[in-house]
Amino acid sequence: MDFDFNDEQREIRDLIRRVAVDKIAPRAREIDASAEYPQDMFDLLRELGLFTLPFPAEFNGSNSMLSACVAVEELARVCYNTAYLLVVQWTPFGAILAGGTDAQKQRYLPGLASGALRAAFSLTEPQSGSDVAGIQTRAERCDGGYRLNGGKIWCTNSPVSDFILVAAKSGGEAARGVINFFIVEPGMEGFEIGAKEDKMGARGIPSCALFFDDVFVPEENRLGPEGAGFKIVMEALNLSRPIIGARGVGLAQGAMDHATQFVKNRQAFGQTVSDFQGVRWMLADMAIQTEAARNLVYKAAAAVDAGVRGPELGSMSAIAKCHATDTAMAVAENAVQLFGAAGISNEYPINRYFRDAKVLQIVEGTNQIQRNIISRTLLK
Repeated sequence: MDFDFNDEQREIRDLIRRVAVDKIAPRAREIDASAEYPQDMFDLLRELGLFTLPFPAEFNGSNSMLSACVAVEELARVCYNTAYLLVVQWTPFGAILAGGTDAQKQRYLPGLASGALRAAFSLTEPQSGSDVAGIQTRAERCDGGYRLNGGKIWCTNSPVSDFILVAAKSGGEAARGVINFFIVEPGMEGFEIGAKEDKMGARGIPSCALFFDDVFVPEENRLGPEGAGFKIVMEALNLSRPIIGARGVGLAQGAMDHATQFVKNRQAFGQTVSDFQGVRWMLADMAIQTEAARNLVYKAAAAVDAGVRGPELGSMSAIAKCHATDTAMAVAENAVQLFGAAGISNEYPINRYFRDAKVLQIVEGTNQIQRNIISRTLLK
C-alpha cells in the first residue's frame, strides 16, 4: 500500500506542526492540570478548518483518512487533549454522514463542519463496554417516537455538546443485536448529564455518565432505519480506527522528543547522560517501535482511502491501533525512566504522556478486543 504524502498532506503536516509548537504546546500543561475544557484550542482548530478533514470536499474536507491521521499525530505530539478535540468531533460527524437521513445531515453536518455545533457519542454502559451487543438502555416505541430509559458512562464531550448520539436497544429482551442510535439533546425532559469524571489522563475533555428517565425522543431523531442504523454507523466508525493509532504515534513521538532533549542536557558521573550506551539503546528501541507504529497506522489509513474494506481492513486497523497504543505506553514508560526522579514530578511534562498513553490502550476498543479481531481473522 502506497502512503507517500502528496503536496496537500505535506502542507497540512507542516502547518499543524508550526501551530502545535507555537500555540498548542504552551497550553498543554495547564489543560491537563486544570482539567478544564480548552475552549481556546477548540476555537483554534475551528479557525484552521480542521473539523471536516477526513470527510468529503462538500464539507471542505480532504476526504482522506491519511490526512486526518497526519493532523492527529502532529497535535498529539504536543497535547493529547487538543488532538482529542478533533476525534470527538469526527465521531458523530462520521456517524451521521454514514447513517443519517438527508434531513439529519442538513440539520447537523454543516454545524459540526464549521464548529458551530459540538456533539458526543455514547455506547458504553456499566455492564457493556466491550460487549456492545449487551447494551441495556431501552428505547420503547410510543406515539411519535421512543421513550429512553437507562444509563451510560464515560460519555466524552457530553457537557459541552449540542446533541449526543445514544445507542439503545429496541425490540424484545432477547434481541441482543436490535440496537439503534438516537439523537438526544440537552433539555429533553428526563435527560440528565452526571458529574465530570476525575480522570488519570485525557483530562481536558470531560467524560460523564448519562441518565435517561422516560425521555421522549421523536422518531425523526432515530439515526438510520429501524434495527439497521447501528450496523451502518459501526461499520463507518470502524474505518476511522487508524485515527486512534495516530494518537498513539504522536504521543510516542512527543514522549521520545522530551526524553531525548532531557538526556542531552543532563550530566551524571562526569559526562552527558546521552553518552551512556544503555541510554542510547533505550532511545534507539523507542525510535524503532515508534517508526514501526507510524508505518502500520499510515498503511491502514491509506487502505481506507484506497477503498479496502471487510475483514482485511478490520485486521489491518486493529493491528495498527493495538501496536501504536501499546508502543505509546512502552515509549512513555521508558521516557519516564530516562527522566529519573524528575519523571514523576509535575514540573516536567513526561508524566502527562505516561498517563495519557494508558488511556489509549483502553478507549475505542481495548487492546484485548483488538487482539480478538486480529486472531479471528487469522483463524477464519
